[in-house]
Amino acid sequence: MANWAGQRPKGWPDRMSETAETRPPRIDCVLICGGVWHDMDFARLELLKLLAEDPAVRTRVFEDYENLDAIRSAHVLITYTCDVTPSLTAQEVLRDWLAAGGRWYALHGTNSVLRLLAEGRDAGLWDAPRWAPLFMDLLGSQFISHPPIAPYTVTVADPGHPLVQGIAPFATTDELYHMERHGDLHVLLETECTEEGTGFVEAAGAIGTHPVMYIKAHGRGAVLYNTLGHCRGHYDLQPMLDWWPTVDRCAWDLPVFYELLRRGIGWLKQREA
Repeated sequence: MANWAGQRPKGWPDRMSETAETRPPRIDCVLICGGVWHDMDFARLELLKLLAEDPAVRTRVFEDYENLDAIRSAHVLITYTCDVTPSLTAQEVLRDWLAAGGRWYALHGTNSVLRLLAEGRDAGLWDAPRWAPLFMDLLGSQFISHPPIAPYTVTVADPGHPLVQGIAPFATTDELYHMERHGDLHVLLETECTEEGTGFVEAAGAIGTHPVMYIKAHGRGAVLYNTLGHCRGHYDLQPMLDWWPTVDRCAWDLPVFYELLRRGIGWLKQREA
């Protein structure tokens, strides 16, 4: 076995002269990526690649919220899920973690609770049951429905905010979320919806302006929510459908979406110490 004492492997940077005062602090991140009807493999990999751009960020990956010690010890949290609801205990841990200064970047379907109804007048429609009011209050919204995936234009609601400063209006082909809002939201991006949802119990009444990205403050911490980023591969609708004919990347095909993701990760790292 090689003796590395007092040696530095060839090609390694000379960091020995750095001190605790000059080296960047470690940032512990938890990434929760899991659920149904989306290409979680793709989303997980893309988010990990972005996080890896900063070597100070050390990331642990889970499919749900139930590793409570990991959340408690994390500095920052990123979630990309669909129909993944934390236990009440996990919701309370998230509440306390946010109040103490945690920052959370929640993406796309994080705010969804979905059930396909099998009987009654709404059989065959998707319902959004209000089973996790604390969770939705933390996030600032709950998904209700969306129209068919089609092009729409995203505009900037607060051009002076650093997270969206310099971002021009852009067109995307993605799921346009109709959401029930919870609390005071600082809307950064928004869109105009001209079509009702389809296939959902609460599909009507969705015409109007909807937030696309916003911040909700909680004590010393905050949640940044971005509804963009649907993705789906050939196998992601099983067992409902064995094969989906296309690979859908939606906003992931746009450089501006990656810019928003990078800015959001930067915002996470600006948390209170």
